[in-house]
Amino acid sequence: MKNLLIIGAGGMGREVAWLVERINKQNSIWNIIGFIDDSIEKKDKNLNGYKVIGGLDTIEKYPDAYLVCAVGASKTRKSIVDKIHERFPDSEYATLIDPSVEMSDKNIIGEGSIICAHSILTVNIDIGKHVIVNMDCTIGHDAVLNSFVMVYPGVNISGNTNIGTCTELGTGMQIIQGKKIGDNSIVGAGSVVIKDIPENCTAVGCPAKPIKFFE
Repeated sequence: MKNLLIIGAGGMGREVAWLVERINKQNSIWNIIGFIDDSIEKKDKNLNGYKVIGGLDTIEKYPDAYLVCAVGASKTRKSIVDKIHERFPDSEYATLIDPSVEMSDKNIIGEGSIICAHSILTVNIDIGKHVIVNMDCTIGHDAVLNSFVMVYPGVNISGNTNIGTCTELGTGMQIIQGKKIGDNSIVGAGSVVIKDIPENCTAVGCPAKPIKFFE
């Protein structure tokens, strides 16, 4: 079995531990060593049978372990991965796909990405590094999800769409075919995207429209 450290001891971290347990029921691949989290309050806590063993510096003690960053917020996830790359440039990341996922072998899934239960990814999809696709999502043909995208539960992404780096797609939102969402944007829960969404904004509604821009 391969050793695994889960970065982040929040709700997403516990869900990823459950995902790994589901993988291991099909084929024993991963040995979860524990959670890595810089929060002092979480140190030594036992979460669903796995201990919070320390902060990022603890990675040094496990040079053979694979890492997976289970932090939902896209920009925070990118910041953590960047710090790890600076301190431990030779780190390897696990790519975790729930056994219930239906997916073509023509898809590309980047390292460190997580595809959660009951999602469907059709054909010729390109998913970057450290992307999280949560439960019950659908992604259509030729879609591109760039690195550090966060897709919350129940999202429907149609074909030929392009989702920018560090973008977050809220629970239950939908995107029609061929649309683009710019880098670092957030699309609110339940929104429907029928026109391109620019970068660095929050967009909500049906149809989705930017309501706030940020740097």
